[in-house]
Amino acid sequence: MISGNIYEKSDITLLPAALQRAVQYLKDHAEELATRETGRFELDGDRMILQVLDVTTGPRETIRPEVHRKYVDVQFLAAGGPERLGWYPDLGDNEVDENLLDTPRDICFYKYRPDQREGIIEFAVGSYAMFFPWDVHAPAIQADAPAKVRKIVIKVALDTCR
Repeated sequence: MISGNIYEKSDITLLPAALQRAVQYLKDHAEELATRETGRFELDGDRMILQVLDVTTGPRETIRPEVHRKYVDVQFLAAGGPERLGWYPDLGDNEVDENLLDTPRDICFYKYRPDQREGIIEFAVGSYAMFFPWDVHAPAIQADAPAKVRKIVIKVALDTCR
């Protein structure tokens, strides 16, 4: 997992080129993404896919942890919030709740475990986090109360990061 904020000074050239393009896209289009229509859009065929979502954050125990195998999830808070994201390494000890990895969604949901040692990332507008196939993540967790968020997810094909 890698996290940052598009408004901070950072050296994205340390990232694989495909992930650099994703972060640069967020930087170049942040204002537009805050008001763009929701939906799924191809940025580079199935190699880079943009999802624009409007969601309301909720209590941690209602959010299913998830993983992806074919894509790196670059999650970005374009507007609203605050939002928290849970994160922990996938050690193979999770119970599958719903497996959709062999579908175009490329997602596996795990059952929530309150005993899981999970880190929390505090998202403000401009924050992003990159979740790799070995990163379990739980997006859209509320801070103190439910909040509306404009969530952007750029799915970057894992094989383009090599």
